[in-house]
Amino acid sequence: MALSIFDLFKIGIGPSSSHTVGPMWAGYRFTEELRKRNVLHEVAQVKVWLYGSLALTGAGHATDKAVILGLMGRTPDTIESDEADRLFQRCQRTELIMLAGEKSLPFANNIHLIWEFGRSLPEHPNGMVFRVENEADETLFEQTYFSTGGGFIATKDEMSANAKGLSTETVEQPYPFSSAAELLDQGKRAGLSIADIAFENEFARTDASIVYEKLDTIAEVMESCVERGMRMEGILPGGLDVRRRAPDLFAKLNAKHNGYNPDPLVVMDWVNLYALAVNEENAAGGRVVTAPTNGAAGVIPAVMMYYKH
Repeated sequence: MALSIFDLFKIGIGPSSSHTVGPMWAGYRFTEELRKRNVLHEVAQVKVWLYGSLALTGAGHATDKAVILGLMGRTPDTIESDEADRLFQRCQRTELIMLAGEKSLPFANNIHLIWEFGRSLPEHPNGMVFRVENEADETLFEQTYFSTGGGFIATKDEMSANAKGLSTETVEQPYPFSSAAELLDQGKRAGLSIADIAFENEFARTDASIVYEKLDTIAEVMESCVERGMRMEGILPGGLDVRRRAPDLFAKLNAKHNGYNPDPLVVMDWVNLYALAVNEENAAGGRVVTAPTNGAAGVIPAVMMYYKH
């Protein structure tokens, strides 16, 4: 199955593509299933069980926040960090959730969100079970999802088919490859760069103008993430009292290197700063771009910002 550029670069929120972005998409996808089945009006309560790694490290990775936002009908590629925090805190305070953005239901930790510590589902360590019930406690619909990495999700049936959450779209690519060696060989034979090959394969999926527009959006999110990370101060969430370092480093570099500096290693200070800014935004639950995961999200923006500035 050929991956798209936009499978690798997905806009989401931190701190984890597997533990935050994936569960949020799962919650959203579940609400879409409820709409399709026309059962939203019958729902009296919604329950979610988190298994394996999602339970063991979920609190630190904001998995509960991600699930709640997804169930509210929000998606990681569109929600802003401040709105995400506000909606989650309101749910925690009121113990109410607006399912699919339409129906107010009770929702309390350990009652409607159950952490299955020490239990894993056999298909994958990042398992989630979503269920809605009516007034008589009868199950209206239940679905199991797995967060398979990089923000991808798959149902149990999709896991059985080895889909792993990847697109089932089949595209006839002009320059197919399944390894780096094949990619380089394609480039040599066609006289194309890696970038050229990536573009040509993407153009086989959709119009070039759409590809450029989506890439521009991704670049803008990357750049705004760096800029926000260099501006925001304070303590990062997680309980370890880690203070953000990027704003201080930005101020020091500006004061020290304002103007020409012949030292070629100075550039590495700036590249490190840009990557650190994204790293801290990701840790704070900010808006980042998987590249191809949240954990690696700072590398490409750092290089891009260096190239630009």
